[in-house]
Amino acid sequence: MQSIFIAAKNNNTLKIKKLTERNSSINLRNEQQQTPLMVATYNNNIEAAKLLIKPGADVNAQDNRLETPILHAGAAGYYEILNACLGTDNVNFLKLNRYGGTALIPACERGHVKIVKRLLKIENFPVDHINNLGWTALLVTVILGDGTQKYIDIVQMLIEAGCNIYIADKDGVTALEHAQKSGFTEMVNLLKANG
Repeated sequence: MQSIFIAAKNNNTLKIKKLTERNSSINLRNEQQQTPLMVATYNNNIEAAKLLIKPGADVNAQDNRLETPILHAGAAGYYEILNACLGTDNVNFLKLNRYGGTALIPACERGHVKIVKRLLKIENFPVDHINNLGWTALLVTVILGDGTQKYIDIVQMLIEAGCNIYIADKDGVTALEHAQKSGFTEMVNLLKANG
């Protein structure tokens, strides 16, 4: 394995600094089509990721699982890496994961409130994007969430960000109807109040 991949995996910042000073293939790919930044992201190696991003590591590069640093950081709740990636000028929010989703959808599914809040601050973020399952971020929050406070907070944030609460799943069931079926009273009240 190339030394830059080992350094990224082990969070070896001194080695990364030396290699990036020589412009040593920051966007090189391994056998899984991962870049060094993707390896650092999978391991939540924040300092390694930041050192790779600074000289221009591609934050949109997809590996053989269709993950990008942004997609994986969003799904895993790795706020610092996500934020560092979002600080670059060339972010493509329509790079989609293997389920056809943006970083927002798995962040909502897993209740990563801080990640959701950060993504929703981005102007023109595709808040109503529909994944391959026919679900938006709002639908995922209600269908796969457990109705606890973090999911209620996410529903509130999505509503405040202007999501379309009327988009239904492939069976024609809306987020409100899913919330009613699951007995998520606070979500039902929120959706009704904003409907």
